[in-house]
Amino acid sequence: MSDLFLLLMKFEPDHIYHVFNQGNNKQQLFHTRDDYKKFISFIRDYILPYADIVSWCLLPNHFHIMLVAKFDSGEFVKSGNLRFDPLTNGVRKLISGYSHYFNDKYNRSGALFRPKTKAKDLSDERLRFKEEDYLLNCFYYILQNPLRHGLVKDLAEWEFSAFRFYAGLREHDFCSKEIVRLVCEYDEKRFPELVMGRMPDYLLDDY
Repeated sequence: MSDLFLLLMKFEPDHIYHVFNQGNNKQQLFHTRDDYKKFISFIRDYILPYADIVSWCLLPNHFHIMLVAKFDSGEFVKSGNLRFDPLTNGVRKLISGYSHYFNDKYNRSGALFRPKTKAKDLSDERLRFKEEDYLLNCFYYILQNPLRHGLVKDLAEWEFSAFRFYAGLREHDFCSKEIVRLVCEYDEKRFPELVMGRMPDYLLDDY
């Protein structure tokens, strides 16, 4: 992964971000359950030390992670002559680590992901609208993805997202219900109803 890639990402402590990428040329990233589990293990190793995860979903050819950056602003990681915040470095390791695993397993070479992993700062007030809260819509949109892509007819059928956790169908997850209550006003009783609300299409341009 190039240093130019890293320079395109910069996280600020306590800001909320939507991080997402897809397979290069939309190629498939996960072929088996073990592939999904490997990517999840890399999230635990490389992202969780520097962020609280609010929402996440892995799809066959892309992924979404909504998180709150929590590293100290004085921390940095040096790579050659460049310095990066630890969360940017964690995303770099997530992408490069999984790419190495995938290429080795499937006897392939070359780029697995698109060159730029996007990190949209949801703390930016310019993303707030009078009637639509971008941050809250993003939380639900990420969880809706398996339905939007026709992978399941019921979101509870999709294992590789935070949906089951927030719906009370899974006990443990990356996420914390205490944090999501603060960030997204999460209400477990209303969650099944609210998660089915459709995010306005004009807010989806960069997803």
